[in-house]
Amino acid sequence: MRTFPWAPGAWRELRQHLPWFWLSKAASDGLDGSIEPEGPLIGRRTFLAGTGAVLVAAPLAAEAQQAKKVYRLGILSPGARVSTASLLPSKLREMGYVEGQNLVIEQGFAAGQFDRLPALARDLVERRVDILFALSPIAVQAAKDATKTVPIVMLLSYSDPVELGFVASLARPGGNITGVVLAAEPTMAGKRLELLKEAVSGRPRIALLVTTETYSRTQVQWTEKVAPSLSVKLVVVEVRGADYNRAFATIAAERAHALFVADSVIFAADRARIIQLADKYRLPAIYGWRDDVEAGGLMAYGGSASKFAERIAVYLDRIFRGANPAELPVERAATFELVINLKTAKALGLTIPPSLLQRADEIIQ
Repeated sequence: MRTFPWAPGAWRELRQHLPWFWLSKAASDGLDGSIEPEGPLIGRRTFLAGTGAVLVAAPLAAEAQQAKKVYRLGILSPGARVSTASLLPSKLREMGYVEGQNLVIEQGFAAGQFDRLPALARDLVERRVDILFALSPIAVQAAKDATKTVPIVMLLSYSDPVELGFVASLARPGGNITGVVLAAEPTMAGKRLELLKEAVSGRPRIALLVTTETYSRTQVQWTEKVAPSLSVKLVVVEVRGADYNRAFATIAAERAHALFVADSVIFAADRARIIQLADKYRLPAIYGWRDDVEAGGLMAYGGSASKFAERIAVYLDRIFRGANPAELPVERAATFELVINLKTAKALGLTIPPSLLQRADEIIQ
């Protein structure tokens, strides 16, 4: 009779990892490291079968554990509350993250009350979110002040995260913040103003719609600097407390010929309302995102918010999987496009100059 060469205590260690049905058989075979089994062939077969069961069961258990993982995403925005379906890219669902199944969304929307952002950020951190998704510079700053450990994924347009102190550099963020930014271009304001003036056949009085955000003031400075060279009389109108009716009444009173809508997360959330009022007051308007034109706005020069958001999904996925935000370079998008909605132009009784149509990247009929 042959015995198995068990090291002292090896059986006690191994039996903790074997299935119960093998243990009962092993006991009958005498496999305790010192007692001879009834037959070497039976014991050896049983041992191999049991070991195989452990090897197969281990990865299956790991996969089951991973499948049960529930990810928590906190959204921090200065804008009004919107449905998560409209905010999060569909690509996230394609990657396997489904709200209500393995994804929990914790929301922090300030609804234009920027002083609420710090408390909202702290609340999201206390809810133990895995990632804070911050939209706009003031939301990123609030998130940054609230935590040094929870990963923060930022979505910024026309802002410089290095200049704002969010990251050490685009290539090496170095902290807990990374994400996607649309290149900060001071010349962007001048380009949009020039395109809008051309669209309205040179009529000089243009209203600039802004929020009380700090970055809105930067856009005002950029636009005011270039306006005289374009012979444009700029009328700056600030929206306070989401009172768009008052803002547009002011624009009408100032007899503006057209409307320049500044970039803002707040304006993106209130896109439908702004487009509706621009139509009501028959104001040709230029926006920063092609999504505005697809929603009925006249024209836009900038990027695509939906495509922009798809890149965010990649960052969320990588960090959910364990990537360190300090080692994920900030993606800088710098591709701009001119999109014109001819259907809106017709409704406004506006004829877009052929020279402008020829330069458009896309025309919506």
